[in-house]
Amino acid sequence: MKVLVIDDDKLICASLKTILESDKEITVVGLGNSGKEAVELFYKTQPDVLLLDIRMGEMSGLDAAEAVLKMQKDAKVLFLTTFADDEYIIKALKIGARGYILKQNFESIVPAVKAVNIGQYVFGEDIVAKLPELLNKSGKNSFESYGISDKEQEIISLVAEGLNNKEIAAKLYLSEGTVRNYLSAILDKLNLRDRTQLAVFYFKNK
Repeated sequence: MKVLVIDDDKLICASLKTILESDKEITVVGLGNSGKEAVELFYKTQPDVLLLDIRMGEMSGLDAAEAVLKMQKDAKVLFLTTFADDEYIIKALKIGARGYILKQNFESIVPAVKAVNIGQYVFGEDIVAKLPELLNKSGKNSFESYGISDKEQEIISLVAEGLNNKEIAAKLYLSEGTVRNYLSAILDKLNLRDRTQLAVFYFKNK
């Protein structure tokens, strides 16, 4: 697996390279220190995962990721930052990032990169805890273009709020089995893997 690492702190870049390459499956194919370098090195090295910071000179990590994803929609971008600001998380989700984790949780970096590489969405516990509040701020959503019914949309919104199947069943006066069937159908329609991906999809499409 090829990983490109971008951080404006050269010492952090070197440390991340050491951490990542402690796993034999990972090769760091480039190091950069700005958003501009992130875009240039991405096209030069074609990494499987782009791991980058947010606040950087010349061009932010968010702007760099947006530029990369506009040109290559299936690019796998994972943000690694010290900032859990709501506006950063919102933009990261909207532009199509696969993950957002905090540097403080260094032990999660390698597992997160590997998870993103196989197509999963990865968000640190601190970020996941913020999602329900961020979702509630975003207003009503519509999934009509995805063939999602009103009832399915209602279930999606409850999943995004963090309710489990039993709680959803009680709230909508359905059986747990019916809720499971609905969720299975929803995940199939949207080509998603699990509840976390569904919550992220809900937020991105609001």
